[in-house]
Amino acid sequence: MLSLIATGCSNRQIGRHLGVAERTARTHVSNILSKLGLASRTQAALWAVKEGLAAPPATEQAGG
Repeated sequence: MLSLIATGCSNRQIGRHLGVAERTARTHVSNILSKLGLASRTQAALWAVKEGLAAPPATEQAGG
């Protein structure tokens, strides 16, 4: 689920992906944030990348 949060999925999208209701996904996200001591989905995404559970976001290269 952290990888889904890290990719920017909404609770509705997470619920669809996992086959659960949006409300259930929201509860799970809240529980994850609480257990990890994090305040936001952004912090959870950064934590997931740091721990190797999600790929860092792709960055655009400046070029010409």
